[in-house]
Amino acid sequence: MIKAVLFDLDGTLADTARDLGAALNRLLAEENLPPQPYEAVRPIASHGARGLVSLGFGIDKTHPRFEEYRLRFLEQYDYDFSSHTTLFDGINELILALHARGLQWGIITNKPMRFTDRLVPALPFAVPPAVVVSGDTVGVAKPDPAPMLHACRLIDTDPQHCLYVGDAERDIQAGRAVGMKTVLVNWGYIADSDDTASWQADIRINAPAELLAHMS
Repeated sequence: MIKAVLFDLDGTLADTARDLGAALNRLLAEENLPPQPYEAVRPIASHGARGLVSLGFGIDKTHPRFEEYRLRFLEQYDYDFSSHTTLFDGINELILALHARGLQWGIITNKPMRFTDRLVPALPFAVPPAVVVSGDTVGVAKPDPAPMLHACRLIDTDPQHCLYVGDAERDIQAGRAVGMKTVLVNWGYIADSDDTASWQADIRINAPAELLAHMS
């Protein structure tokens, strides 16, 4: 029996790609480089600062300036991380339906606490989350199972009684590692090159309301 539903944040509950892209483009402008269009940023947004720096500068983490760019990106995102961020259509209706069934809901994200702790309260959730675990809450991030187990302890619920809903391979890996039933959202930040079938999610949904059919 499902007793709690836990969600990824970026690309699952909230559309954060426009603010992430704006931060990247401010950094690129400082370096006199061309901006990245939203269409290029969106499928990379779930990969966070590292993925976006790689996109914008065409480099990987072995580049001598990669860490500098990553930290400067975070500074730019800190400057404005919420102006264009919204909940995806249907999320609040789903949360209200879960609440009406007496189920807890929460967030497990790889987003650092410096952003999560301010962004989540600013989002118009119909019911506040019972738990929020950030990418640095326990010192490791998904796909490591530790954040998943930490969230379960905080809501006093066995992982086997939880659904985990996300849009990235690391979400499915982390959920499966602790015995949660996993859900992949097709509206998320998924690239055309992603082999989503190989992720082996238990369920795929095209809209938030579809989750309710899988709550047994």
